[in-house]
Amino acid sequence: MSLNDTPSSERVHIGFFGMRNAGKSSVVNAVTGQELSVVSDVKGTTTDPVTKAMELLPLGPVVIIDTPGFDDVGTLGELRVKKTKQILNRTDIAVLVVDSSAGLSQADNELINIFKDKDIPFIIVYNKSDLTEKNELAENEISVCARSGENIYELKEKIAALTKGLWNEKRIVGDLLSPGDMTVLVTPIDAAAPKGRMILPQVQTLRDILDADAMAVFTKEFQLAETLSSLAQKPKMVITDSQAFGMVSKIVPEDIPLTSFSILMARYKGFLETAVKGAAAIKALKDGDTVLISEGCTHHRQCGDIGSVKLPALLKKTAGRELNIRLSSGREFPEDLSGIALVIHCGGCMLNEREMTYRRKSAEDQNVPFTNYGIALAMMNGILKRSLSIFPDLAKNI
Repeated sequence: MSLNDTPSSERVHIGFFGMRNAGKSSVVNAVTGQELSVVSDVKGTTTDPVTKAMELLPLGPVVIIDTPGFDDVGTLGELRVKKTKQILNRTDIAVLVVDSSAGLSQADNELINIFKDKDIPFIIVYNKSDLTEKNELAENEISVCARSGENIYELKEKIAALTKGLWNEKRIVGDLLSPGDMTVLVTPIDAAAPKGRMILPQVQTLRDILDADAMAVFTKEFQLAETLSSLAQKPKMVITDSQAFGMVSKIVPEDIPLTSFSILMARYKGFLETAVKGAAAIKALKDGDTVLISEGCTHHRQCGDIGSVKLPALLKKTAGRELNIRLSSGREFPEDLSGIALVIHCGGCMLNEREMTYRRKSAEDQNVPFTNYGIALAMMNGILKRSLSIFPDLAKNI
């Protein structure tokens, strides 16, 4: 990816919801200024969520999501409604589109209750205003006409106002560095590495280091010792890909802090403390326990894949138990975690913070320990305390 691109996980996710034929797709097209969604007078034209990453003034980089009608019927309709509910798990701002001539329906009120339960800021948009009288509206309501463009600019302004304060000034690692500090980033290049590019956490970490006016050196794991000896100054820290933890920890001197991209991403996504506590469950696993290994992205699994091969092998060896390994990827994180003894999640670089929070909270609410790749691998390699040394408050409790 380009350093100039904003990853979808870093964009505000704006979901458009409502009943069939309320005009969601028309409003989406009017807001974006593009024919993003197919528009028709036939109910249920939008059968699957339509997602588009784009620049939208005055908001900036966003992800727009047009969803199927929430009042869809039949077996397929139930599946579409289920998909809509899944979209809500990653929605930062919800836009409820209502046919102004019909008013709020039972399905609309159900959606409003879900918005409130999930603490999602929302706007109610009464579409087709040209067909109805103008009524007094609440602060989070607006009347528009997608066909003529009436009040579409004002709608975008309302959405933009809701995004303010959504993002705290979070750092991956830059706040732990001073100008001129040297960092060494260890990035194994194996069969599973994407050809011709760096993976997202590596790119994001590099950018954050540069924003701190610090310096970075990339190296492969088998060149690490030579790299360290060639540096004129001792690095502030070494950051490694989690799967190389065991080898890297033997090379890096104890007086140089060592951590991983995955641990830094857990902090960035807001679940580092939860993940550290969850890793302790590895030692408590029993024969027959099921461990869910979940990835936020989808990719072709290859020989030596960390999630499906390396992590399960080390997990069974460390626990000394016969375990059932269950895999999930992409958006398919199970709502029901009954029977799961532990969730080990990837760093979540492809998921926005709201979706990672949903997954973590789902596990917590069902009393299932939740950790991630980097922390689990550090614990199983016996270096968890060391890998958290840059976070003293956490490390002292291990």
